[in-house]
Amino acid sequence: MFSSNSRVLILSPHTDDAELGCGATISRFVAAGMEIFWICFSTAEDSLPDGFPEDALEREFKQVLDFLKISDKNSLVLNYRVRKLSEVRQEILDILVKTRKTFQPNIVIGPSLNDFHQDHQVVANEMIRAFKTSASIISYELPWNHVDFKTQLFSKIDERDLQKKVEMLNFYKTQMVAKRYYFNEDFITGLARVRGTQVDHPFAESFEVIRWQI
Repeated sequence: MFSSNSRVLILSPHTDDAELGCGATISRFVAAGMEIFWICFSTAEDSLPDGFPEDALEREFKQVLDFLKISDKNSLVLNYRVRKLSEVRQEILDILVKTRKTFQPNIVIGPSLNDFHQDHQVVANEMIRAFKTSASIISYELPWNHVDFKTQLFSKIDERDLQKKVEMLNFYKTQMVAKRYYFNEDFITGLARVRGTQVDHPFAESFEVIRWQI
């Protein structure tokens, strides 16, 4: 289903979302030589713990990009205010439509329509508006934001990719200080084991399928 010729667009409402939802799969895609373009819509300056500079989350996100060897030309970091993405819905759509024309992805990965975070809902809806006729669209899992999540597609990952996911998340010192429990390595590994068990593999990440074209 995934080939080395795939052009993958990754959408993060906030800097750490895609790493949490599908960091091991991103590592797998990079290793396979897929071309990736990654957009982050908010660096969540208003949510930073005390003592960190305003650009702390942006710096941490760029450390992840450097770690994965994703160049600056293959990423876009925006600084819309956290929890206020609904106010710039049309701007977000315009950015996605422009990206559709310039990058021409055939796979788009973003948040779930069943994600109850208000910013995630905006990105999920605009993602579908922009790519509903041009690309396959799948949504990553963030269990703490879901009441319901349909595990329709599984990405089988190996221990190397899972460890890379853990290393990506370790760059987010701001979130460690904030004691985000879902950054805990035991939680990350445990969820990957659960999803792997569902497909008879040591580890996996799961996705909802919005649309798939072949």
